[in-house]
Amino acid sequence: MHDGIFRRKFTGLFLFNKEEMIRGFFKGFPVILGYFPIGFAFGILATNVGMTVFHTFLMSLMVYAGSAQLIAVGLLESQVGLLTLTITTFLVNLRHLLMSAALSPSLGHLSRLQQALFSYELTDETFAVHSIDFNKEKKTPKCRIFVTNILAHLSWIVSSILGAWTGSLLSDLEAWGLDYALPAMFIALLVFQLRTMRHFFIATISLLLSTYLFWGMGGHWYVIITTLITATIGLIMEKWYLNHNTPDIENGES
Repeated sequence: MHDGIFRRKFTGLFLFNKEEMIRGFFKGFPVILGYFPIGFAFGILATNVGMTVFHTFLMSLMVYAGSAQLIAVGLLESQVGLLTLTITTFLVNLRHLLMSAALSPSLGHLSRLQQALFSYELTDETFAVHSIDFNKEKKTPKCRIFVTNILAHLSWIVSSILGAWTGSLLSDLEAWGLDYALPAMFIALLVFQLRTMRHFFIATISLLLSTYLFWGMGGHWYVIITTLITATIGLIMEKWYLNHNTPDIENGES
């Protein structure tokens, strides 16, 4: 009986649709390209602090949080305590609470189990991809959603393993330009979301505020503070616009 229930819960997830699988692949392709150099860099750093290839694989499989993994490796190199390591990575990943809350209204057609799997594989990059899709469709096909997520996760795991295998040969990431791969990927993802002048305005405020807070307070709180402030400003602007204007279809406003 329990076996049958378990199979039925997974049935909706694994109903493959060739067209949606292809679309899911192309939706996640920019993320995959961005993950390879970053995952590779993580693998190199992990082996340089004493982690084995197997440990690197497990961390990328179970933790799957690029910035948190890179920070954790740096803290391990500094030989900090377990409590410090745990609290730091927890604070860095608090932004996932905001991302999950933002996407939750569009996940009603997923079962609880599928929502849990979706949340497990949600990253900054896949959040950006799904945000665009969810704004265009009321019910984005499950197959496309999970193909994008799973391929992104697999690319992170594979690149981490490759980096760990070659970690003894490459130690200077800047010489190979790998240190710039993550910012470049985020810039590319941001560009696809800038559709109106309001989006450009909020992006500019985010840039200026995050830079100011980064230099002023350091640490990683600036990410969460900037997100909360600019998201609030964006919400206020959107509500004001909807109350005082009608959508301008000709100018592409929404």
